Amino acid sequence: MEQPGPSDRTWSLILSGTTDVVSRSRDFARQALTAWHWLPGTGEIARETAEDVLLLVSEVVANACLHGGGPRALVLDCSAERLRIEVTDGNPAPPVRVPAHGPGDRGQPGGHGLLIVERLARDWGSEPGVDGKRVWCEVPCPPGIRVPG
Repeated sequence: MEQPGPSDRTWSLILSGTTDVVSRSRDFARQALTAWHWLPGTGEIARETAEDVLLLVSEVVANACLHGGGPRALVLDCSAERLRIEVTDGNPAPPVRVPAHGPGDRGQPGGHGLLIVERLARDWGSEPGVDGKRVWCEVPCPPGIRVPG
């Protein structure tokens, strides 16, 4: 269920019981970014930041699939200062960054999700919930976008 908030500032997507959650989440985020005028054609900084947002959404949703028992919801909250991405899941354990692979393991997949989040996000973290956790990350809003009211 997709739902922009009453002010169009907060968009929520329920993911429990759905399939293809990473693609659905990216499509949902792309719709929100378009509504907020980050996409298309809003300047190079906004487009680059929007691509970072789509990658961040993919990473936190995929991590919830792999380590959190599946994502329950995706929330995008946009203010004049920042865009906050939140994903809830049913595992109360906080995310753990996997140590870098050794020199002989460079071809090994996985373990890079939080490294990508750390690199692209201004800040990130997790908060325990009643029956799971919320993983969040934030990116600064580029200049010249429409700030949701």
